[in-house]
Amino acid sequence: MEMGFPLPVDNFKNMSVKIKAVTKQLPKYSRTTEEIIPFLDTWLVGQDERFIRKVKKIFEGAAVDKRYSIMDPIEVFTNTSFEERNDIYVREVIDLGEKVLTSALQKAQWNAEDIDYIITVSCTGIMIPSLDAYLINSLKLRQDIIRLPVTEMGCAAGISGIIYAKNFLQANPGKRAAVIAVESPTATFQLNDYSMANIVSAAIFGDGAACVMLSSHEDDEGPEIIAEEMYHFYDNIHMMGFKLTNSGLQMVLDIEVPETISSHFPDIIHPFLKKHNLRIEDIDHLIFHPGGKKIVQTVEDLFSDLGKNIADTKEVLRLYGNMSSATVLYVLERMMDNKPNKGEKGLMLSFGPGFSAQRVLLQF
Repeated sequence: MEMGFPLPVDNFKNMSVKIKAVTKQLPKYSRTTEEIIPFLDTWLVGQDERFIRKVKKIFEGAAVDKRYSIMDPIEVFTNTSFEERNDIYVREVIDLGEKVLTSALQKAQWNAEDIDYIITVSCTGIMIPSLDAYLINSLKLRQDIIRLPVTEMGCAAGISGIIYAKNFLQANPGKRAAVIAVESPTATFQLNDYSMANIVSAAIFGDGAACVMLSSHEDDEGPEIIAEEMYHFYDNIHMMGFKLTNSGLQMVLDIEVPETISSHFPDIIHPFLKKHNLRIEDIDHLIFHPGGKKIVQTVEDLFSDLGKNIADTKEVLRLYGNMSSATVLYVLERMMDNKPNKGEKGLMLSFGPGFSAQRVLLQF
């Protein structure tokens, strides 16, 4: 092949895409589960005593010790309008996005102008222009940067963003991408909704931000993305999502989610690994999204006989709660900071509305 001609399409498959760095950023407010209980007494005043005890039991049994929030708990339990809450969301998401991207640039030892592709992920509020536009201005990212906002994929979107970045970088050697996930499930809490979906989501969710730096530049080191795939469940659209109401984004969360995941699990995991001549026994690190206590228990039960553990997933849920799309990136950060041995393999997995599962295979 003569110099100057573009590479054949088949050669793109051999382009190495690596994760250079992962960082997290937490909001300024936080409360332990113990500290949240008195707020429940105020919120549930006038409700049946048995119902109040049930709600408290859900919070105490959620396997979440602490939650972070963009709002003071007093604000969370105040009857504010959708407009007022969304204004807080916009303001705080921009702040968290700026901080986590700045931190990630420092960790990767990159300059702002080194980023060729920016993907921002959030489903817990509404803002147009999207977060990436604000980051381009505040951090003075390049004026020719390619941007992609991902807004409606829920908890699965952190891995979705990695998949989109990987495909861009695989087709464009020598480029760099940032995936920024910023979520505030507490901004979606519905004060006048006493449904189990609202209560369970309030018990398991927290706010947080994360940033993943990816690269197809030959000088950058980090775990390599070997493969990635999405898996879509048929006829389960009703399982999870948000309903837009006059009071905000109302949580849709079906009680059958853990059981549905369990029934699909073999089809999600085994064929994906088999395509790459691997079995689950060959995977050294499980980097799973902690959707909630029941989902964590479901996944743990499925792997207990294989001698695999999801300790990092459980620990992220305990320390921060489910931060929607950002949560699995917290698990990834813990895994990378522990510096796995060269050649070890990791499997990333998250679930989200649709219903869908996203998978990424890593080699450290």
